[in-house]
Amino acid sequence: MTIMKGKKGLIVGLANNKSIAYGIAKACSEQGAEMAFTFLNDALKKRVEPIANGFGSEHIYELDVSSEEQMAGIADVIKADFGEIDFLVHSVAFAPKEALSEPFMKTTKSAFEIAMNISVYSLIDLTNRLESVLSKDASILTLSYLGGPKYIANYNVMGVAKAALESTVRYMAVELGAKGQRVNAISAGPIRTLAAAGIGDFKQILNWNEINSPLKSNVTIEQVGNSAMYLLSDLASGVTGEVHYVDSGYNIMGMAAVTKTEDGKTVLCWDND
Repeated sequence: MTIMKGKKGLIVGLANNKSIAYGIAKACSEQGAEMAFTFLNDALKKRVEPIANGFGSEHIYELDVSSEEQMAGIADVIKADFGEIDFLVHSVAFAPKEALSEPFMKTTKSAFEIAMNISVYSLIDLTNRLESVLSKDASILTLSYLGGPKYIANYNVMGVAKAALESTVRYMAVELGAKGQRVNAISAGPIRTLAAAGIGDFKQILNWNEINSPLKSNVTIEQVGNSAMYLLSDLASGVTGEVHYVDSGYNIMGMAAVTKTEDGKTVLCWDND
């Protein structure tokens, strides 16, 4: 039995085969889903097109969520190719480079507005644009990170954007729930992706998460993809408004599990005299 056989969906924001969106698409495809994909520009089209073809899809659309023209036309192309879709994956986030490299308090109004518009409002806008082609029990999924509810070094304005995104999920869940549609978010642990390349000291974040998470490991795009597939499928028909953590349990930690001694030895922090 394939869990998502007969389901059709749109994946927005896939950049390459290292991205979380790729892991989600892979898991959905393996369970029988049919998908369409978007690409931001011609440079990314060269990456997305072969990926889409690899999943048996010829449906790829140029979509810059800040473009009124492209956003206005997305529902029409979906309707022409699919009639309607059963799920939407929103994997879109952006902040100007300086807003991630400079101290948070130096964030400009322009950078703040760009981060909120691309990373948060685009979920609301995209869902509204697709209203006519979303099935009555459609599932919508977006991607968050622990830097929203908690402070993460160098995450800066993106942390504020993710906090807003998680709140948006809850408000959307209530309004769309009246129609039978669901909205959830996955908060994935740190993964080496194109988007993560813009975060300062990202290697340190990876190492810290691996050492201090209960499972003593970082997650993979396949692990995130499987959890996403569950939330997008009918298996999660009673789940909405949730932020589901897929981070090897790191989010539950209230203090570091280990520390380094002067000689480089790793020990349990409560055994370190």
